[in-house]
Amino acid sequence: MQIPENLLILIEKYQAGTATPDEKRLLDEWYYSFNDAQAELTVAEGQNEAQIAERMRNRLLASIRTQNKPAKHRWQLSVAASAILVILTIGIYYGFVHGSSKQVLAKQENSPVTIKKDARPGGNKAVLTLADGSIIILDSASNGMLSQQGNSQVQKLDNGLLAYTVNGKQITEKDAAFYNTISTPRGGQYQVTLSDGTMVWLNAASSIRFPVVFAGADRKVEITGEVYFEVAKNKNMPFKVKANASEIEVLGTHFNVNAYNDEASIKTTLLEGMVKVTVPTLAGNQQPKFLQPGQQSSINKEGRIQVFDDADTEEVMAWKNGRFQFKSSDLRSILRQIARWYDVDIEYKGNVDLHFTGQLTRNQNVSKVFEKLVLTDEVRVHFEVDGKKVIVSP
Repeated sequence: MQIPENLLILIEKYQAGTATPDEKRLLDEWYYSFNDAQAELTVAEGQNEAQIAERMRNRLLASIRTQNKPAKHRWQLSVAASAILVILTIGIYYGFVHGSSKQVLAKQENSPVTIKKDARPGGNKAVLTLADGSIIILDSASNGMLSQQGNSQVQKLDNGLLAYTVNGKQITEKDAAFYNTISTPRGGQYQVTLSDGTMVWLNAASSIRFPVVFAGADRKVEITGEVYFEVAKNKNMPFKVKANASEIEVLGTHFNVNAYNDEASIKTTLLEGMVKVTVPTLAGNQQPKFLQPGQQSSINKEGRIQVFDDADTEEVMAWKNGRFQFKSSDLRSILRQIARWYDVDIEYKGNVDLHFTGQLTRNQNVSKVFEKLVLTDEVRVHFEVDGKKVIVSP
């Protein structure tokens, strides 16, 4: 199986997070185009799913490694491609088995995934609560100016993003009295540009409360859930993020905060710049922690801070780039992410103490995500999907 040159490049860009929407769409089309003729594999009598998937994985790796490219570049592409081999080989296997091999096609009642009513993936949707208490549903609001508060305008741009801009008048202290909140539901995500130019991405079931115009000695916002920031630089006005018990202070930097209430800790991961993480309620008991790029702080329920080097930033930022990514993650933590994005409730029946490594796209129905999970050696459970309810059992 010869993999086209342009697709190898797309795989590398996808892994680096630099692929455009059109490039991602092209890669998806290639992924779903596999069939048994392209795979050139036959199913031997008695082979199980894992053996077939392993053969396909080895064949795909061999194709990448033996193509006529310089050794160094071929190695780089192979490493980039191997990161999504779980997705690709499972996709090949799924199409191959269901298209040509009746001897391994299970009956519906014995299938690892039972579908009564599927759940669709989330999308761009949020609620904007203005300072006067009025509410704007952002996924249905028309483009253009949504509101004017003091000297600031709230606009929905043609690309669906929300932007706060100052209309040229003098900014006064009273403008800071206008606080707005953007909240995403389960199954929603949204992006907003604040009045200082800071760009903010909200994951599902998250919120940010912020002043319409920043004034005073610093720029303060409050968040819940998971939020990624690209902070506009202003050395005279530090940017501060309050997330539950923690406070993150920056001058200009890129970082992600995961502060969901149902997670064991608040995690701040730094991609660029420097941040200071503190727990104000315990300020007298411990020193603040300063993070360098690639480090992650973790604050437990008791307010104790730990700092970890070599954080997996690709795993942390996968949600923003349209995918789930896991590294030896326990199934329950994986399903918490899936529940937020697909707006489903998870019910457990029996012990499911399992772990998973790999990555999955967030743009397909939830049943497809489960089908790919159960085709790995690591996740051996049954999923029953019935609309907003998912039952998980051994």
